[in-house]
This record gives sequence, structure tokens and C-alpha cells, in this order.
Amino acid sequence: MYAIIQTGGKQYRVEKDSVLFIEKLNAQEGDTVTFDQVLLVNKDDETKVGAPVVEGAKVIGKVVKHGKGKKITVFKYKPKKNYKRKKGHRQPFTKVVIESIEA
Repeated sequence: MYAIIQTGGKQYRVEKDSVLFIEKLNAQEGDTVTFDQVLLVNKDDETKVGAPVVEGAKVIGKVVKHGKGKKITVFKYKPKKNYKRKKGHRQPFTKVVIESIEA
């Protein structure tokens, strides 16, 4: 059984006990979170596709930790104009373990 959920402007394929690194959520470590925007549910070769979401379906997960991703370097450059800008960025994330899929 798997589902496709939408959170943080992105879509994820999830199964029970799968680990996700998603956009930072406003929840404490150890809290349970519910994802209501379930776009598709597949159970025993039976697929339910929502328009846009599947009615009554939800995915429950547990927040494991918060953190920041690897640093990326943003470098802007214009040739022959003496213009250079270097900036670093670390995207915050939330690590979530999927506990159950209810459809």
C-alpha cells in the first residue's frame, strides 16, 4: 500500500515506515502530523485517484527531528562589469517517519 501526498509545494510517494525529508513543519520532535492532501492511494492493485484529493484519506507521520541540509553556494557573476556576489544557503527540513495510511 502506498500513497502520494502533497506538502510544502512538493509531492511525495510514501509507504508505511518510510522516511521523508520535507520542508520544515511547525511541530515539535516526537509530535504526530497528519497529511490531509492525499492525491492518490494504491491498495491491493486498487487505485483511488483524487480530484484533486482523495476524500477521507489521510497519512499519519511522526516528526523525528529538524535540521538543515547541505550548504549550497549561490554565485552571481556578470562578465566585464566587475560584479560578483557569493552567498551560501542551508535549507531547513523536517525528518518524518510515516506510521500509517488511512484510506
